[in-house]
Parts: sequence; C-alpha cells; structure tokens
Amino acid sequence: MAVCNVCSDVLFEILSRVELKTLRKCRLLSRECNSLTYESSFIRLHCQRTKTIAGYFIQSLRSNWYHSTFLSIDNPGLDPMLSLDFLPGRRPVKILATADQGLMFCVSQFPENHYYICKPSTKQWETIPSPNPGYFTRKIAMVELRSDPLLFKIVRLSDGENRDSESETELDYDYKHFQCEIFNSNTWAWKRLNDLMLSYDEYFNTKPAISAYGGLHWLTSNKDKNNILSFHENKESWELVPLPDSLCQIDYKYSVNLAQYEGKLALICVRCDSDLLELWIIKDFYGKKLWTKRFTVNLQAFKEEIGHSSAYSFYNKDTLLMTEAFGTIFYNFKNGQYDRLKLGSKHMNIESAFFVQTNYEPIQLRRPKKDFLFSIVPAPIFLVFCPHKEGQRVNRGNLFDMILLAVEVLMLVSF
Repeated sequence: MAVCNVCSDVLFEILSRVELKTLRKCRLLSRECNSLTYESSFIRLHCQRTKTIAGYFIQSLRSNWYHSTFLSIDNPGLDPMLSLDFLPGRRPVKILATADQGLMFCVSQFPENHYYICKPSTKQWETIPSPNPGYFTRKIAMVELRSDPLLFKIVRLSDGENRDSESETELDYDYKHFQCEIFNSNTWAWKRLNDLMLSYDEYFNTKPAISAYGGLHWLTSNKDKNNILSFHENKESWELVPLPDSLCQIDYKYSVNLAQYEGKLALICVRCDSDLLELWIIKDFYGKKLWTKRFTVNLQAFKEEIGHSSAYSFYNKDTLLMTEAFGTIFYNFKNGQYDRLKLGSKHMNIESAFFVQTNYEPIQLRRPKKDFLFSIVPAPIFLVFCPHKEGQRVNRGNLFDMILLAVEVLMLVSF
C-alpha cells in the first residue's frame, strides 16, 4: 500500500508539471492517470505550475443580446481576465460552442452574422464562412480531432427544407427533417450531409452539446421518454440512445442533464422530491450501451444553506458547478466547501456555461494555403522541356488544357 501511495505521489508531481497538450495524452495511459488529473487539488496546482487557465464562460440573454463573463476558482487574480472583446464588432458576440485547447466558436450579433473561431487566451481569431443562412439553426457544436496540426470540425443542425406533398412518402409524415452541415478546418468549408430524421415529438434540450468518446451528444425528449442523440464524427452518422430504464420515462421525478465526468459521457440526475443527485456513466461494451450509477450526492444541507440552485455540470472530479440567479457556485461535495461567485445584472438568468481549459501558447487556427503554383504548373513545363523521341511532337492541346486546369485550381484555393 505504501509503495502504491509513493507511486501516486510521484505521478502527481510529474503530471502537474507537464503542459496541457501533453496532459491530455497522459490521460490515455491508464485509469489512474486519467482520474488523478481531474482531482481538485491537481487542477489547481497544475494551473499554478504551467500557467494553465481553467474555468467557465457564463452566457446569459438579456434585452435580446447575449453577454458572457469568464469565471475561475483556480486562477485567482487572473489579469487580464479572459474575454471576447478582441473580436470584431460593436456588440458582444454569442458563444456557440467550445473545444479543447480553449477553442471557441462565436457569432457576431450586429449588424450581420459573422462567424469566428478564436482562442481568447492569445486573442487569436479567424473568420469562418457562414453556413447556409436560409435555415434556422437548431443545434451547433464543435469537436477537436487533432491538436498539432490543428484539426477541428463543426456540426450544425437546422430546420429542413419544406417538401412538396407530391415528393413526400408515408415515412415523411411521421418524421421531421433536419439539415445537417459539417465544417472541416482542413478544407475550411462547409459540406452538406444527409438529413437527420427525428420523430415530430422529439425535442432538444436547451443545453450545449457534450463532447466525449470522439462524438457530440445532445439530450432529447419526447412525450414518453428521454434520449441521447449522438453524432459519430468518424462515420458521420447519428444514433439515438435511450437513457437508463429508471430515467427513461418522463415522470417529472428526476431533473436530468448531460455532462462530462473524467472525460466520459455522464448524466446528472436530481430527484425533485429528495435533493439526491445521481451520476450515471455510459460505456460502450462491444457495441452495447451500458449505464452504471457511479455515486449519489445528498444536496439537501447545501440547498438549505444556499437556497435554490441547479446542478449544471462537473467542474472536476469532486466539484459541481451550480447556477443561480446572478451567479454560480462551485460546490465541492467531498468536503462540503464552496465558492460563490456573483455576476452582474446582465446574468440574471444564466443560459449556458462553456468550460474552458487553455494556456497562453499561440496556435495556428488555420493552416497556411499551399503553394499550388509550384506543385501543379511544373507538369506542363516538364512536357515542354523534357526530351522527346525524334519526330515526336508535343500535343499542344493537352498542354493548354493542363495550364487551364492549373489556373482553375489556383482560383479555387485563393478564397
């Protein structure tokens, strides 16, 4: 037992000094490494030793404008505090999604919608082409697939096209269509995927997507039960997964919310009649989705002292992010301590909380344009100057076509 404790202490010291990018890779080494890096004491020490920033961008809607404020309990006295004021525009931007390395996807609110990918800690940003503006966005999310060189994708679901009655099938009457678009940072362009079809009584939860297991996940519900809608990036496919049997049926005894816990897809369930919070973890076991209840937390004493608040997500292994009017609470349910952070009048009703863990290392948000001129044009030039057999003539028609092709490719990549 003593040997195990020594090994854990050494591992703690080593991992608390590695940079954030390396830390994410170390989490894949073992369950012990993964669990250790989500402990409260580890995150605070890691922030101090590596100048890492961890916290939430709290976003609220007031007077038809979105406002965001960054909060942190592990970076006291952070100066300057993270913000999105460096982005263009006269009005605050609306946060749409976040991903690893502190990446944020935002849209301007006035006078036109301009989309940005940015890293607030380094104040770097790039403009992203607008998706199809003809449809109302229902859900949008982002996932980072590679850190060096950076590769990320953005998934957007919007209202589907109106279909003519003549082209509708019997199946169309039972399902509604959502137009699906995906943005790839390699091509820096959107592409259209096959429509997503959901039953007419299936509705999305208001919270942002959760990124876990290489996919994106939303909580949905219909008149009978709760489900999780998952987008699998590697296959570009959708899957509807039911909640555990005890939580699947909508009976209003539970308040459910998707979350991430130690990098895993989790479900926060609060019993409305007893203030008991349950954490459920989903695992993929040979293609079957298995739910396991990890632990239960009694919030009764905490709520009697604090008043009304709602469990939003897990900040770390033993700390809950609770939201209330005009503020948030970081509640450590292991030792009963909490940090209550008040916000201004703009945050009377908190709509979203976006977790950010980042550093001050600059990042190349967009890969440089390749010099196609020297990779394409040499082919026609080679045909001109290469030796030919006696009597053999160069086909000038083919040469002209190749030059035209090179020019067209150059025009396509020069946007």
